[in-house]
Amino acid sequence: MSADEIRGAALGTAPVPLSVLDLVTVGAGSTATDALRTSADLARFTEGRGFHRFWVAEHHSMPGVASSSPAVILAHLAAHTDRIRLGSGGVMLPNHAPLVIAEQFGTLEALAPGRIDLGLGRAPGTDGATAAALRRSDTLHEGADDFPQQLSELTRFLDDDFPDGHPYARIHAVPGPVQATSPGGVQSPHRPPIWLLGSSGFSAQLAGMLGLPFAFAHHFSAHNTIPALDLYRETFRPSEVLAEPYALIGVSALATDDEREAARQVRAAALNMVRLRTGRPGLFPDPEEAAKHEFSPMEEDFALSWTKNIVHGGAEEVRAGLDDLHKRTGADELMLTTHAHRGELRLRSYELIADAYGLPSA
Repeated sequence: MSADEIRGAALGTAPVPLSVLDLVTVGAGSTATDALRTSADLARFTEGRGFHRFWVAEHHSMPGVASSSPAVILAHLAAHTDRIRLGSGGVMLPNHAPLVIAEQFGTLEALAPGRIDLGLGRAPGTDGATAAALRRSDTLHEGADDFPQQLSELTRFLDDDFPDGHPYARIHAVPGPVQATSPGGVQSPHRPPIWLLGSSGFSAQLAGMLGLPFAFAHHFSAHNTIPALDLYRETFRPSEVLAEPYALIGVSALATDDEREAARQVRAAALNMVRLRTGRPGLFPDPEEAAKHEFSPMEEDFALSWTKNIVHGGAEEVRAGLDDLHKRTGADELMLTTHAHRGELRLRSYELIADAYGLPSA
């Protein structure tokens, strides 16, 4: 696997490659169909402006997030794009059998050769009860504790290299390398690169020890960003995948033509997170609803803590915030995620950021 399948190129005046993390946000008054249409529009637009990759994240039982099935969405996006890398940010490995993930992403690789990333997390991406339903088990910590073993199993399915005598030695993920060893078989030289995702030190250390690229969730765990990146770099061991560490960070960013609109949307995002964290997830609220909401003192404290890590405002203000974040963290790539009630605002935000950095026009 070439490092070129991992490392991007900084374009325009951007300090590092810019990418997209999409949650397929469903705003109040809109449908999942509307949200998925926006995601396809966004993938096409960011591809045309030189963004490096476009990831979708696995979430469950959240009315305002329509990305419960990353592989299905990525297949749809592959049909609507030509060049941009597509991937999961991430698939929650403990929720699935490794063979199923290998088959899904082998299929995606066959649909979009050389463009697929497989980002893996160990959290459930939902509440405990939903995780139990997904895993058909009440032992919710079992999957996370077994993550290194599950990762090893998934990697062997992707590479089709279980050793002789292993119970899975005669099982093959298809599409996959086994097709090249069949009579007359020709197999793609590509295999989706594995990324480890995290919001603490566990995955940072594991990614470093295995020599894998690492994606850190700065957008909801900002206080852990620099310690996790330091741990990743300190523990990194060169591998066939990477000779040097490569880390991206997810960043909440919203640029608007009117700074007051950015503040309104961010307030709505705070209300959305308050509801999620208190077990009341719903559709992404509109700013008018957020303005009318009477935040309790505890909710207000949470809202302020949450929004201080969202880079928002006019285009130049957002660019300055992203530049500062890059300088503080030394991240090799910035992956932007934009939370707004309406799809057109999300699209406009990426357009303003692209313009601010002088990214190429479509």
